[in-house]
Amino acid sequence: MPRRQGYALLIALAAGTATLATAVAFGTTLLTDAPRTPQAGAQNRAASGNPAAPAHSQGTWVTTWTGAPVSAEPDAAQGYPGSTIRNIVHTSVGGDAARITLSNLFGTTPLVIDRATVNTRPVTFQGRPTVTIAAGRQIVSDPVTVPVAPDADLEVALRTPYASGPVTQHPNTHQTSYLADDRGTWSTTRWRYLTAVDVRNTHAPGAIVAIGDSLTAGSGSTTDADTRWTDVLSDRLRHAYGIANQGIAGNRLLTDSPLAMSGVKNIGGLSGTHRFERDVLSVTGAKTVIIALGINDVQQFPQEQDPERITAGLRALTERAHARGLRVVGATLTPFQGYVNWTPERNGVRLAVNKEIRSGRIFDAYVDFDRAVRDPYSPDRILPEYDSGDRLHFNDAGYHALGNAVDLAAVDGTPKADAF
Repeated sequence: MPRRQGYALLIALAAGTATLATAVAFGTTLLTDAPRTPQAGAQNRAASGNPAAPAHSQGTWVTTWTGAPVSAEPDAAQGYPGSTIRNIVHTSVGGDAARITLSNLFGTTPLVIDRATVNTRPVTFQGRPTVTIAAGRQIVSDPVTVPVAPDADLEVALRTPYASGPVTQHPNTHQTSYLADDRGTWSTTRWRYLTAVDVRNTHAPGAIVAIGDSLTAGSGSTTDADTRWTDVLSDRLRHAYGIANQGIAGNRLLTDSPLAMSGVKNIGGLSGTHRFERDVLSVTGAKTVIIALGINDVQQFPQEQDPERITAGLRALTERAHARGLRVVGATLTPFQGYVNWTPERNGVRLAVNKEIRSGRIFDAYVDFDRAVRDPYSPDRILPEYDSGDRLHFNDAGYHALGNAVDLAAVDGTPKADAF
């Protein structure tokens, strides 16, 4: 399919949810609580967007961790008044200072944070310890001088003194965080309100952003073991780059989760197409994006039956990334025979998408996730020793295979021209 026709097709696909995309899938500039003037917008992009901005006279800001906002938390309609939310996140690159991004994207009332810390160091917002974040907005903190180690757990604690309405969350984190109040402390596998941590670093060349679904989020991996494929990639890169894992379980390339449109809860969030600005192009210091989306379009209801619609969507994301100077690496779609939704017809769509990815006509480079995990004797299935048990998701060994499949040279370099 010609490039321009593919892009036009994607626009047509998105038309049915254009209003939702406008209302929710903002980039960082639109969501930040700053005066919405051209000058303020430019200052905000310089401070917290792409490319990395100078921090004082030394170093640049680069993302060390991200957790894409997914939905309003079920059963937390009033928030957690009087509680301290202790988000535990795992860093990629280190630095000598940090700043955090807090989101009230799915909130319906203003969110008040009256105390925030990074590894117990107090955080301020425009010089004040208390901040109010309007519904549907986010805010970036002031820099806090705190040593941030690479490849380490970091605690970002937030206190919410009042009922705040729906809680913006990222569920299924595969990492233990905590919620504390005067009655005790409870463990959780949700990140609440926190969506990014940036660090000041003098050597990092930038950040690698991975946008994907449950296979990027790490479904099936061991909790607190940090064995997502992005963690493996970070280890292989010796934590020289920032790694921004923007995987959302259930996420699709072309279609928003039906439950996302209800405004109550969802399993898949906004489509990769609709969240690309927010979750990729606005990441601090972004240099390369790895796109690992499409398998849920193939196998989730309603299933996408035309592989050209999927490849057109992938090509359109590549064009958007190139327009911001980012290099793009795409991943082939992995096998799922034996999973409840598998059919020969759906597998045929997957194979057709993979053929086009391997042709070199979509991305600057590709990583062959399919080849890395398939059973050579039954290539439409996952190799048994990589299977978490459902024939779709991977165990720790499977995620190691994915992380080891990435050519380190492929995540560096410059973008191609869009002349496919």
